[in-house]
Amino acid sequence: MRTVVVCGNPKAGSRTLTAAVTTAELLAQAPVDQVVDVTTLGPGLLGWGDPTVQQAVADVASADLLVVASPTFKATYTGLLKLFLDQFAGGEGLRGVTAVPLMLGAAPGHALAADLLLKPVLSELGAAVPAPGLYLIDREAEAQGADTPALAAYVERWGATLRATASAGQDTRSS
Repeated sequence: MRTVVVCGNPKAGSRTLTAAVTTAELLAQAPVDQVVDVTTLGPGLLGWGDPTVQQAVADVASADLLVVASPTFKATYTGLLKLFLDQFAGGEGLRGVTAVPLMLGAAPGHALAADLLLKPVLSELGAAVPAPGLYLIDREAEAQGADTPALAAYVERWGATLRATASAGQDTRSS
């Protein structure tokens, strides 16, 4: 199973990225195959046809299990992540990919953001999103890592479903 992480935090190497990699590794029960830290793609995101961005899109589209992470900015995911997701073809860009929307925030007030805002756009791009989105309190995720109670509960409840769906997605792409 090919596992990929996309992080839409404007700060390279952020705690959002760390939480996303930890989440992906726990869900896949294996190391992450590739990380796309969107901020490193730079101004190529502002147009169409940039070869580095096109390669990142192709790499993400080849994932079986994809964790898409963003900090909560102004009650939603970042504009940087939106610029990247806009590069994918609607309805087809993530066909055969099982996606997990992950958002981090300072307090539980935006706990539904992953489900209400990020999950629908991943579905629109063709990804299977069979589990609820995951929202983590950023300070807790940073301090506790894999031992974050919300993350541990999510992995226990949804890990097997996500792995099974990702395996089925492999079959969808190959047929």
